[in-house]
Amino acid sequence: MQVTFLGTGTSQGVPMIGCHCAVCSSVDYRDKRLRVSVHIQTQGKSLIIDSGPDFRQQVLRARIDHLDALVFTHEHKDHTAGMDDIRAYNFKQQQDMPVYAEPRVLDQLRREYAYIFAEHKYPGVPKVQTMPILSDTESFLVEGVEVHPIRAQHYKLPVLGFRIGNFTYITDANYLSPESMERVRGSEIIVLNALRHEQHISHYSLPEAVDILTDLAPRVGYLTHIGHQLGKHREVEATLPDFIRLAYDGLQVTL
Repeated sequence: MQVTFLGTGTSQGVPMIGCHCAVCSSVDYRDKRLRVSVHIQTQGKSLIIDSGPDFRQQVLRARIDHLDALVFTHEHKDHTAGMDDIRAYNFKQQQDMPVYAEPRVLDQLRREYAYIFAEHKYPGVPKVQTMPILSDTESFLVEGVEVHPIRAQHYKLPVLGFRIGNFTYITDANYLSPESMERVRGSEIIVLNALRHEQHISHYSLPEAVDILTDLAPRVGYLTHIGHQLGKHREVEATLPDFIRLAYDGLQVTL
């Protein structure tokens, strides 16, 4: 399995519009963070989790020429706003794009992308095949790849993380139940969101994320969905336990 971090930033990205703080002004490429997304290549399949507003830029930069499926964690715009750009894969692959999400999320996509789901479609609109995720405890297949859903809470919004083999990806969360923790436990690599140092209403803070990863004890823990308030990549990473790293855009990990 090869995992590529397409984006590791929070909803406004880093740098943030109009901000001239030390992080937003940094020349370190690791401090340039597009909206959060990850590409997974496994068992001959190419999957992307979440397609935010930077989706086109991300797949061009990563040279992702083939995509078998798109999987959504939840319906917020910084995770869904780039779905229109799957058109290129429709044209190239000559097939509809399977889109996996909970029914609530699919309903939101139908409202926001009404032209995609219209009875009489305008020529050239994206073509999708909706694939409902009906359980947050039972595994499901994404184009033949077994995926285990992980229920998390994003303040009061239920969201999904995903475990594929020994890789677990959880973003936009500030609570994992004991049952969800056990579904994650044993993963070799765990990706978890860490927005900033201070507590936040809907995201884990850095201390909270470190505590969770210390409990779960993966071989490596990566932090994502990072805001400019967290600090410069180089400086923050130097303070972390040896097995925890800050993810950055373009980082590739092989399991």
